[in-house]
Amino acid sequence: MEGNRPLMVILGGGESGVGAALLAQAKGYTVFLSDKSLLQDKYREILQQVDIPFEEGHHTEERILVATEVVKSPGIPEKAPIIRQLRQQNIPIISEIELAARYTDATLIGITGSNGKTTTTLLVYHLLKTAGLKVGLAGNIGDSFARQVLENDFDCYVLELSSFQLDDMYQTRLNVAILLNITPDHLDRYEYVFQNYVNSKFRILQNMTPADTFIYYRENPAIAEELPRRQPVARLLPISLDDTPKPGAYLKKDALVLYNGTQTVELATADLPLKGKHNAINMLAASLAAQAVGVPPEVLRTGLQTFRNAEHRLEPAGEIRGVHFINDSKATNVDSVYYALESMKTPVVWIAGGLDKGNEYDQLLPLVREKVKALICLGKDNQKLVGFFADTVPAVFETQDVNEAVAKGLAWANPGDTVLLSPACASFDLFRNYEDRGNQFKEAVKRMMS
Repeated sequence: MEGNRPLMVILGGGESGVGAALLAQAKGYTVFLSDKSLLQDKYREILQQVDIPFEEGHHTEERILVATEVVKSPGIPEKAPIIRQLRQQNIPIISEIELAARYTDATLIGITGSNGKTTTTLLVYHLLKTAGLKVGLAGNIGDSFARQVLENDFDCYVLELSSFQLDDMYQTRLNVAILLNITPDHLDRYEYVFQNYVNSKFRILQNMTPADTFIYYRENPAIAEELPRRQPVARLLPISLDDTPKPGAYLKKDALVLYNGTQTVELATADLPLKGKHNAINMLAASLAAQAVGVPPEVLRTGLQTFRNAEHRLEPAGEIRGVHFINDSKATNVDSVYYALESMKTPVVWIAGGLDKGNEYDQLLPLVREKVKALICLGKDNQKLVGFFADTVPAVFETQDVNEAVAKGLAWANPGDTVLLSPACASFDLFRNYEDRGNQFKEAVKRMMS
């Protein structure tokens, strides 16, 4: 407490942290923001304009450990010393999502999963916008949820939720929740125990009521095993690629089929821009979510046909002498690469590598044998990749230069082949982030085209 007002400490001064600081200040808190790194100029200027005190480059314990409540950036791990100290003192730690949800009555649609959540979130947002709804896009994507709650009057928010954000959500109630899949990822944040990560993902169910809707892919092994233990009270709408759940959604030979209990909608897959079985799941999930908030079938059809996916997710990067280049830099785990390879219809020169997150590559072997003619390892330490695939792939090349990787891909590919950047690894060994890696790849392709 400072004076009569509670003290809200914000840890992290990026998009979500600064948004949380603005909302907390507007709601009567004394606010202090602390970031162990340096702030971007735009965020520093915002804080200065509204007189929110902040520090950067360090954490001052005396100012943080007197907080009434703390909003933590999802990038800060539990093992960080300042978080451990806050836990020891039983000071509540929440996410920006939790804070913002307190101050809106809008319909909340939350999407999580190890893979596909960005595509699905953008697709739900696009479908709702196409329907004319006033809708915000937030969470792990877009602008700060907290700042949008402060500055806008949306009917609905579509929230991409990472496991890290879910970990610090307690009272938030989602009206529609989507769980796409759970596969090993970020296990370094979960004591290398997969069940801990599963528990985190299933937090998306907390506080749901019988009036709410839970959409999930029922053939994902982790979901299929865990869901019976949870016994959710929300209305269940499963997605299947192997069966025809009713109610639910499924893929038949040439159409997506939705049945919400009262109405059947069929959407011809030939008309849709997203390809591959993984994108069928994403489109089925997004369509069910849009249906749940009243979007009619004709708008679903129009919205799906006009959707364009995010950058760095199976993004066409150019064509040189009949060779197609695909930027899938956002594929930072093995499951994402599986989906990418599964969707390829041509021989592939695969560019992979980076900072390994404890990857197990066994599930890729059948697809690699079938589709990959050469492997280019783009990373500082390629030992694990090379060791695993050397006996499977006819040709392997190592480099730390994205331009050399593109040139080698072109040299090894024949007209009609695809050079696919789908790294299976984090980007931080050679690049700032996956966006930087993808952008440098696209620039390298452009240079080769000129």
